[in-house]
Amino acid sequence: MKHRIAFVAPTLEILGGQGVQASTLADAFRQDGWALDFIPINPGFPRGFRWLRRVPYVRTLLNEAFYLMRLADLRRADVVHVFSASYWSFLLAPAPAILAARCLGKPVVLNYRSGEADDHLARWGVLVHALLGLVDEIVVPSEYLRAIFKRYGYRARVIPNVVDLSRFRYRERRAPAPRLVSTRNLEPYYRVDNTLEAFALLRARYPEATLTLAGSGSEERRLRELAASLGTGGIRFVGRVEPTAMPGLLDTADIFVNSSVVDNQPVSVLESFASGLPVVSTGTGDIAAMVRDGETGLIVSPDDPAALVKAVTGLLDDPERAVRIARLARAEVEKYTWARVKELWASVYSERAA
Repeated sequence: MKHRIAFVAPTLEILGGQGVQASTLADAFRQDGWALDFIPINPGFPRGFRWLRRVPYVRTLLNEAFYLMRLADLRRADVVHVFSASYWSFLLAPAPAILAARCLGKPVVLNYRSGEADDHLARWGVLVHALLGLVDEIVVPSEYLRAIFKRYGYRARVIPNVVDLSRFRYRERRAPAPRLVSTRNLEPYYRVDNTLEAFALLRARYPEATLTLAGSGSEERRLRELAASLGTGGIRFVGRVEPTAMPGLLDTADIFVNSSVVDNQPVSVLESFASGLPVVSTGTGDIAAMVRDGETGLIVSPDDPAALVKAVTGLLDDPERAVRIARLARAEVEKYTWARVKELWASVYSERAA
């Protein structure tokens, strides 16, 4: 039986893993004939209020007010599916949805996705644990997060992230060039500064090397200044890239690099697998389970630009190995398709609606 589901999640206006996953899943459910209401945590402002989006704090207060009003729509749902990050985001978005759903007598599935879960659960006490006690099911995308929740006494079900393989062109790089790409937002925990420093080392050996940085965030100004101070060319900041444009961007690169120190199961890695890009990454969060070192990618130590360069150089020097890794990664990403996860979600909804 296909129940009516309410998604409480960010729209793609907040471009990140949560928004991309919420949009991808919503489209897949609707195409399969499910009734789905999407309640954005970042609702659009009425015309007379749109200018207030430029005013800090006022923007947040108004956004929260319009969001809370939209929660009345939960009354139509059989199951409420709440996407969740951590810290203040948890209090501003999932918390009101959980409370509203409980008041309306609706079962709640909390889809917790943040790589910061351990610190969040340890330090936020009653502000998080009291609310977790009100949800009917906790779903996480990785065994990494499931183990964290288990340590704090919570049972969590694993349903992995989804990537739409039809959107990406798999292309083997039989003679890979030093064309690197990073599609992580410019936030501290993604340590894009390490990627920049590694690239400066790579340019010493490959003067023709390029690095494309796709994303935006609080670190953008500092990272641009760092890029300029490194005294090397070949670095391109392209800013926010819409999901529809991401396949084309990945197709222009030959190696994907990631330097994150806090993470979970990044969709950017899955998209790189789907595109035939060999991945060089730190093993943070669930990444080491996705990017098995020497098989589906190469793992390097965090905060070690030299190790990142060594791994990239190894792929450039051994094209056959790069192709072999890309092929295994393309097989790995089949685990993250809608065909593989839709019955898992259907089971969750059916159990909770009952």
